[in-house]
Order: sequence, then structure tokens, then C-alpha cells
Amino acid sequence: MNPRTTTPNTGLLFKLKQALPHPAYTLLRSCLTDRMFQVRHQEAYTTLHPILAGVPQGSILGPILYTIFTADLPESEQTLTATYADDTAILASHEDPIVATSKLQTHLYRLEQWLQQWRICASESKSTQVTFTLRREECPPVHLNGRPIPQSDKAKYLGLHLDRRLTWRTHIHAKRKQLELSFKRMYWIMGRHSQMSIENKLLLYKTILRPIWTYGIPLWGMASQSNITILQRFQNKVLRTIVNAPWYIPNRVLHTDLLISTVREEVTKHGTTHKDKLIRHPNQLIPILLEEQGPKRLKRYNPNDLTHRFS
Repeated sequence: MNPRTTTPNTGLLFKLKQALPHPAYTLLRSCLTDRMFQVRHQEAYTTLHPILAGVPQGSILGPILYTIFTADLPESEQTLTATYADDTAILASHEDPIVATSKLQTHLYRLEQWLQQWRICASESKSTQVTFTLRREECPPVHLNGRPIPQSDKAKYLGLHLDRRLTWRTHIHAKRKQLELSFKRMYWIMGRHSQMSIENKLLLYKTILRPIWTYGIPLWGMASQSNITILQRFQNKVLRTIVNAPWYIPNRVLHTDLLISTVREEVTKHGTTHKDKLIRHPNQLIPILLEEQGPKRLKRYNPNDLTHRFS
């Protein structure tokens, strides 16, 4: 079928009609059909062209409509599918890398059929296959739409950098670079010679810089102390800059006087809060995540250990 003669958002409208009452369906249909676009270059405009797919970018209903459209995404008992907005991860686990790859490839075959049925184009080159293991073996490559998915030792998912051994070193180094760039842009207002009050400088740090490295802390808090120290050194540097502290003032005094928690204290605090949320979650399957799953290796931590790791 020629896509230019296809009714706009045919698949989405079909699913909306099945899932919603008729008045709600007709209202959404009016928002998704008969939409046009044009391109402007300087003072020149192109002619109007119809929009044959997609929803208005940045709209409030965009994520909801996407969730409805992908609600029937293929699943398998052999794999775990994790979705958030348009980011999808498929996980397959087995001691034998060949078996793990076979499970993953079987799921991808089903995903190909679903993508073809609903006329969705997936970019194989933008996807990544990562083997999470402490061993040296690599899982054989998998294919999507007949093309191999690039293999890598790390992947970025929902703002978290996942490395092959899950040491979180890659994530912490990426956040450290991001923090350094952000701090340089703000140095004129937070630096030693700035006339801004210490209270406002601390407010900027708490609202702009600290959220950068605390994001995902219940997970990357399992990193080794040497990696966590990387972020602690950055916080020490910022606090010393804010108050223009001389070299002989200990860092612990700065944290105490400014009422700023150390990175280790933040790990424990967020880990405790995260654990409490899991325990009180209405889904009875969620608290099971806190149970021990097999023996630990290399003195590694899991999210359940963060409540008392640095206490």
C-alpha cells in the first residue's frame, strides 16, 4: 500500500477505537487528522503538505497515545521487556551465551512481525547489544530486520550509562564531565569572586548541580568507593569555591557548617527511601525484588544493601 494514500495514523486510530468510548475516540480523531505542515526558510514558505503519521510533538497526550499504541508490544516468557516512552530494552539471561542469544533473537523475530504489521520503522544502527557479564565471553550477535545490531561494552538507557560489568564507572565519569561543564558555565555567579551570597550559591548547587549526580543514585550507589569518591571530590571543590575556603579548612567542616550531605550519606538516604517505597508498593511482586537472588561475587552490593552500606 502506498503510504501517501494511507489514512493518517490508521493503526493508532484503530487501537483508540477499540480502547476508548466513542465520544473520546471522535475527539482524538479530530486532533490527529487533517493536520498540515510547511517549512520556512528565511522569508520563504513552502506549500502545505499533509501529516500522514505521528502526533503533535511536545503535546500532553503524546506519551499516553504512544503507550496505547505500543500496549500490545510482543512479550515472551524467555525474556524481559522494559519500556519507558519510546525507549525499549529486551533482556535475556542464561549461563550459556548461545542460549541467551537464542532467546533474544526469538523475541526479535516476533518484534519484527509486530513492527511490520503496524508500519513502524526501527533503526538497527541506533540500537545496541550489550553482554552483561563478569566473564570474557561475548554473546553472538543478534539481527533485526536482517541486519546485525551493533555490539558494545556499554549502553545508555534512561539517562544511565550501563557498562558491561555494571561497575557504574562509565556512568560516574560521564556525570563528572557533565558536572564540570555545568559548573564552568556557572562559575561567574558561583565562583570565589562572585558577590552573590553563600545562601544563594548553595541554592544554585542544590537545584542545578546536585540533581545531575543524584539521578539514579539507588542504582549507581552500588559502585565501588573509589568511583563514588570521584563525585565527592567534585562536591568538595564546589563547596570550597562557594565559600572561598583556604586550603587548611577540612572538607568535613565545610559539609557540617553548610549542612550539605556527603555523597555517601546521599547514597544511604536515597537507598533507604527507595527501599521503603518498594516495601509499601501496592504491587505484591515489587517487594520480591528485595529478596536475595543467588550468591554475591567480588564483594558486590545490591540496592538492598545501600541502607546500611556507609552507616
